[in-house]
Amino acid sequence: MFRHILVPTDGTAFSSEAADRAIELAAPIGGRVTFVHALPARPLPFFGGEGGMFVEQVKPDEFEASARVAAAKHLAALEEKARAAGVQTGSVAQGGGEPYEVIIELATTLGCDLILMASHGHTGIKGLILGSETQKVLTHTKIPVLVYR
Repeated sequence: MFRHILVPTDGTAFSSEAADRAIELAAPIGGRVTFVHALPARPLPFFGGEGGMFVEQVKPDEFEASARVAAAKHLAALEEKARAAGVQTGSVAQGGGEPYEVIIELATTLGCDLILMASHGHTGIKGLILGSETQKVLTHTKIPVLVYR
């Protein structure tokens, strides 16, 4: 049985639902859940402005600080839910690569025996630009992955 579950979360409602399912899975077996938020390397550009050019929404240093604050708030809420259910928990907000690379590296480093993640997160243009992190994790890891639809 799985004892240490890594749950990638991007702050969307769907990834939060996947986190809830991980807590439900871990609680009866005395498992541990670690939540991870892979910090993006830079803000996504948007199409607009003068001549329809791609324009950065915020300055890189402001973006990183803002992303860390948002991730910490979201991760703290998930940890609180896990503790309330009697589940050992922890969380990590980490950047330094593509999100799927960060997820796989952390799962390996922390000795996780399952990655439980949502089948998709962002939708629309943002989802198109980001690609499917779930698909990339499935393709590149040797750790079992449970996909929550």
